[in-house]
Amino acid sequence: MDTVAVAVWGAFFGTVSLLLAAAVIAFSRSARRVAMSGSLSALMSGLYVLVFLGWIPVSDPEILTRLQAHMAAVCAAVLGLLLFWTLGELRERRRAARANAAMALLLLTVLGTGWLLPPHGALALSTGMEVLVVAIGWSASLGSALRGARLGTHSVIGVSCMAIAIIGLTWFAFEPEQVTALDHVVTALAGIAFVSAMAGALWMRYSYLIALREAMVHGPSFDPVTRLRSHLETGAMVGDAFSHAGRERPVGVIVVSIGNLGALEQLHGRAAYNHGLFICANRLRRIVPPGVELGRVGEDAFLLLLRNPGGGRQMGELAHLLVKRLARPVALGTSREMGPVESSGTDWVADIGVGVLIALPDMRPPVAIAGARAMSRTAWSYASRVAWYDEDSRQIAELPLAFAAAG
Repeated sequence: MDTVAVAVWGAFFGTVSLLLAAAVIAFSRSARRVAMSGSLSALMSGLYVLVFLGWIPVSDPEILTRLQAHMAAVCAAVLGLLLFWTLGELRERRRAARANAAMALLLLTVLGTGWLLPPHGALALSTGMEVLVVAIGWSASLGSALRGARLGTHSVIGVSCMAIAIIGLTWFAFEPEQVTALDHVVTALAGIAFVSAMAGALWMRYSYLIALREAMVHGPSFDPVTRLRSHLETGAMVGDAFSHAGRERPVGVIVVSIGNLGALEQLHGRAAYNHGLFICANRLRRIVPPGVELGRVGEDAFLLLLRNPGGGRQMGELAHLLVKRLARPVALGTSREMGPVESSGTDWVADIGVGVLIALPDMRPPVAIAGARAMSRTAWSYASRVAWYDEDSRQIAELPLAFAAAG
């Protein structure tokens, strides 16, 4: 192995060391799950490379190949489960238990069968397990990315780079004399990219926990809960929208009200209330398209303003999308400490009501906001959970999805 290859692999192990240091810092801040995930990712990646490069005190080629086969299978199982946990696929206890059991059974089967095969046969079998886990992980990451999750995008990049690194190291294990310096460079860079992508994904998870803890401590009157405009800034936003766009053309007003936050607080405390509000606001920011302004209305509602609502079809489709996305189940934490935030098993579904109103130029802002908020509360009694003001009947009515799409 020439100097360039040694240098790039040294850079890889430097990246692994940085991820380990970050995991230690996260552990010191009580983010134990994030720290465990980061440390396991770093350790497994480092050990995998050491074993496959042969940088361990083993002189017998057959024993080294056996170790490579075992390391490949164990790393595939551990890193696969860590990836699924990072993507949020294992939050449900039953699903997590089934996934752990299935992965353990697959690992034991591959390891046990490998001892019935010659060393290179065992390595080929473990490589097949790696391919299977990578394919499932890549599919799960792609699905998460297509749903708009930034974590999914990081995972797609990370798993793709991991696949390149696995190909290079497996080739080195089977045909070490045919591997060139360029192959080492490409493989090492792919490994660095994988570790960096995992570090980025874990940082996103850690920063999410930091923001969540702040939200659960400070309550809904503090900006970090929703990371939206405060009540005062929302008032300024409404005034600006109606004083400019509202004088010449209608302004689209959508209010999203959450009906069961009070009950959540009574059952599980203020921290769970803040967590629920935080989750809804976090989802809301990801859903709304560009050009839609967001703010707060009261303690349990959000305001969306569209300065160019068009004929109302866009607002109707957006309202139904809000109901669909915000009403997804979520597991809430009830503790103010960072460690137990994700381990709590309190399942909650937001009771969403959406009011849709096109405010005409002569309508006063307080009247428009109050009307849309009243509609959002009325929408709790509708199957679609979306209400609007029907100009024909001159009363609040349900806005079915088919009608919104046709309009």
